[in-house]
Amino acid sequence: MIDFLLQYDEQLFLFLNNLGNTNWDGFWKIVTEKWSSIPLYVVLLYLVFKKFGLRSTIIIIVCAAVMITASDQLASLFKYILFKRPRPCRVEALQNQMRFIADGCGRYGYFSAHAASTMAAAVFLGLLLKPYYKYLPFILLFWAAVVAYSRIYLGVHYPLDIVTGMFFGGIIGLLIYRLNRWVQVRLVQE
Repeated sequence: MIDFLLQYDEQLFLFLNNLGNTNWDGFWKIVTEKWSSIPLYVVLLYLVFKKFGLRSTIIIIVCAAVMITASDQLASLFKYILFKRPRPCRVEALQNQMRFIADGCGRYGYFSAHAASTMAAAVFLGLLLKPYYKYLPFILLFWAAVVAYSRIYLGVHYPLDIVTGMFFGGIIGLLIYRLNRWVQVRLVQE
């Protein structure tokens, strides 16, 4: 069963990865860079500050830092200790069949820290700001999906790496959202 799933994952990777063309390579390389999301984070930070004030914004920033650290460390645990699944760009049998346009190729890929952290941020901030901006969660989920797909496009992750990362990122984002609410309520009671 596992072998079938991994074989299907490899075939789906090749299909999705080979949809790309050189005209779009530069765009997807920018999308995957962590710094390219800074303008979005600045806008979201402004919206958080505008709606919640300084004290709550500081707590939200601390929660976001915990969230990103948790998603990154969980991905590292899966990659380097539990699974050690090589990235597609490290699999010799795939190298002639795939498009590899990333600047580098890490060792292991299951699961994607990019997918996990962007999904965690999308869920956390989407839930936080949903009462004020009802379409924002959908925009953030779309953004997380685009960033996640960029990892397949570049040739550094399989679809299963992405789906798993988004799953765990969503759970972490939800848990941190609830933690933030709990902390905020406790501080109001003091």
